[in-house]
This record gives sequence, structure tokens and C-alpha cells, in this order.
Amino acid sequence: MSHVATTIHQIKQTLPAGVTLVAVSKFHPIEKLSEAYDAGQRVFGESRAQEVVPKSQALTHDDIEWHFIGHLQPNKVKMIAPFVTLIHSVDSLKLLKEINKQGAKVDRKLHCLLEVKVAAEDSKHGLTPEACLELLREGEWREMANISIDGLMCMATNTDDKNQIRQDFAQAHALFKQIKQEFFADAEHFSIRSWGMSDDYEIAIEEGSNMIRVGSAIFGERV
Repeated sequence: MSHVATTIHQIKQTLPAGVTLVAVSKFHPIEKLSEAYDAGQRVFGESRAQEVVPKSQALTHDDIEWHFIGHLQPNKVKMIAPFVTLIHSVDSLKLLKEINKQGAKVDRKLHCLLEVKVAAEDSKHGLTPEACLELLREGEWREMANISIDGLMCMATNTDDKNQIRQDFAQAHALFKQIKQEFFADAEHFSIRSWGMSDDYEIAIEEGSNMIRVGSAIFGERV
């Protein structure tokens, strides 16, 4: 069994029921993705439109889910709209409008997560918790027939301080609960809490995550 396959099995054995593993395959070759697929992995995360398009054309299995996890520029949405399953990184109303527009063009409802900035770093993208609530309260998203807001995504501060990491995830989880109660109380689809990566996913799960994004632990350092 390959390193990729072994690691996927090891990680999945440790995950609680209901937690989805997104294999972050950005910058890795098709051969590595094929190894992961053969090991039972079906959900892959990419961060560049120009990379996910050829990969989706090379790996044509009907049961693969392509998740877009990187910063997404509005002018790139049309490239990924035909096949992406979930966009993790919606960080503005402008981007949400463009996703809705491109979804209509390809007759698809595009599933999205709002990216929330909880990390104590300026380098992270995302809506502040206040801006996230403001976007939802303004309500324009309710008129968008080709998007579905299914949850939140965040990244923790890049630090060795586990207390800080836990605090970041706890803040995201508290915001998720607030949004769920205020806007999606009766909506089963608003359920995804995407936080946790290779170095911190165990803490993330303890703080409410049900979708983790793991790359280097599975595929090794990116090429």
C-alpha cells in the first residue's frame, strides 16, 4: 500500500462519525490523486482554478467531489462553475453574486461556505464575524437562486500556541451557532463547519469541525 493510501486509512480511522476528510491535492500530480482515489478518497480540495480544471478533466469518476478552498477571484468563477461541488472561500457579497451569476449560466446551484477571519493575522482572507453577520442581515443572498450557503470555513492563526488555535476555532463555532439560529434555524443544509488542517485538525474537531482539509500529511510537501 502506498504512503498516500496508508495515511488516508490512518486518518479516517481516527475521525469521528460525521467528519468529512477533504484531501488537499493542490500542487500535487494526477498520479497522487489517483492513489488517493484508489484508497477510497472521494473529496479533493484545490485552490487554483487553472489547476482544478485539468484535474477534473483527467479524473472523470462520477463520485468525485471537487472543493475549491483557495482565495477565489470573481473572474475565475466561470472556470470552476461547471464542476465544483463546494466553494469554501466566499469572502464578499460581490463574489457571492458572481457565483450565483455563473451558476445560472451552467444551470447549477453552487454550494458555498462563508470564509470567516478569526485568526490573529493580517495575511488571512475572510469576512470578519461582524461583516459576515452584516452580509446575511442585509438579505440580498436570499434572492440568489443559484447559490446555497451551507456553512462556514476558517483557518486558525499560524502558531504553535494550541490555546490560540483552540480559541480561533471556538470563535468560529460560536458564530456558526449564532448564524444557524438567526438565519438557518429550519435549514438542514446549513451544517458544514470547515476548519482544521494537517497540524490542527484534532483540535478543530474538538471545537465543532465536521470537515477537515488535510494536504501535506497525505501527499507530502507540495511540489
